[in-house]
Amino acid sequence: MQTAAEEITEQDLTRRIDVGDDDVSGLASTFNRMLDRLEEAFRAEQRFVDDAGHELRTPITVIRGHPELMDDDPASREVTLRIVTRELDRMGRIVTDLLAPATSDRPDFIRPTDDVDVALLTVSLEAKVSALATRRWQVSQIAEGTARPDTQRITQAVLQLAQNAVQHTADGDAITLSSQLVDDPELGRALTISIEDTGPGVPESDREQIFQRFAHGEPPDGRRHSGAGLGPAIVRAIAQGHDGRVDVGGRPGVGAVFTLVIPVDDTTGRLERDDREAP
Repeated sequence: MQTAAEEITEQDLTRRIDVGDDDVSGLASTFNRMLDRLEEAFRAEQRFVDDAGHELRTPITVIRGHPELMDDDPASREVTLRIVTRELDRMGRIVTDLLAPATSDRPDFIRPTDDVDVALLTVSLEAKVSALATRRWQVSQIAEGTARPDTQRITQAVLQLAQNAVQHTADGDAITLSSQLVDDPELGRALTISIEDTGPGVPESDREQIFQRFAHGEPPDGRRHSGAGLGPAIVRAIAQGHDGRVDVGGRPGVGAVFTLVIPVDDTTGRLERDDREAP
């Protein structure tokens, strides 16, 4: 154990102790599990540093370059300030997006809210997503019942899905929000919240890849869309934090449907026996 400890460095946390059958085997196993946690923590830190450097490099370059070219012309100064402000806003969004996956393993990542009225939550979500851009925002279904999700995280996830739909549609295109309480074959009683758009859709081959950080799928229309590629990864982290999942549906060339599926209490959305209407 002393030899293993001396060989471990910040650059190499792969060394482990051989576990035997003697009296210190339990201690060796505990030591190895501690090393596993340390190794994963260092890997997560390195991923975060790499991700931050990758995404922030471009806006920093833009912000540094434009003031150097700015002259005394008021119109030129206004254009430069507009560009710099836009890039600063984008940096703020990138930092927020980076922090969500980085903190998703923390115990307090999800903070459930007691007895959330799902119908009111849906109405609140519709009001927020409809302010993102000029689209034909619609609500097809509204679930009725109560649940215990983290409403802030759910809102964050739905806004990410709605922003993704905005990026893949044009002014006047339809984007539809819906919520339902369903009996899911995997999760049992579940709340689903969907965002459906009329954009190019997601090819079957890309439906798993897009949930990787910084991944950009290849839309059937061939257009490249802006964004850091963090949105779906954040949505998945939030869904998994609720012990749920994200489903991707729709048809390429017709539209995409992203659905949060969150398990809820078995009685959610059901009437109690005394409340049922008499036959």
